[in-house]
Amino acid sequence: MKKILKVGFDLDGVILYNPIRFVRPIAKLLKPLKSFILKQKEEFFYYPESNVEQFLFRLLHKTSFMADPALKDIELLVKSKKIKAYIITGRYSFLKKDYKVWLKKINADSIFEKCYQNKDDLQPNEFKEKMIKKLNLDIYIEDNLDIVQKLNHHTNAKIFWITNILDKYISYQYKFRNLKEALQNLPKSK
Repeated sequence: MKKILKVGFDLDGVILYNPIRFVRPIAKLLKPLKSFILKQKEEFFYYPESNVEQFLFRLLHKTSFMADPALKDIELLVKSKKIKAYIITGRYSFLKKDYKVWLKKINADSIFEKCYQNKDDLQPNEFKEKMIKKLNLDIYIEDNLDIVQKLNHHTNAKIFWITNILDKYISYQYKFRNLKEALQNLPKSK
């Protein structure tokens, strides 16, 4: 009997194309300064608390403006029973409305086994780690290197990284330029 791979996908930057992913390395350089100003531990991902901050965060998420063309490839892999696909997004609870709109736009119910949002506002890496373990995923596809590194240390899943042009010199075993390339490198079912 063939084993069907269980594959998790991040939403923003993986399922949804986001052209400003390339600013993440720049933001990472500014992280110690931001942590000092906000009196927040450097290792944490920022959580916007005020209405103004949440509004700005909503605007920032509008940069995920279209489904990645490789979504069709995921659908084919699911229909041919090569993978079971899951969306696991670190999007905080106040982004629920936009999250639901996107699930409907991409027809997620017909492609993904289940979709999970970070409704309890955990740190995104902690939420993803929890879900990867709960679902016993074989592979998780992520575009944030910080999260990739954390998940590599805390899960048994292979973590595929969708990189960007500014990170092209960083060495990583499962590094891919885009979602299509990552999907082409999924292990074959046994």
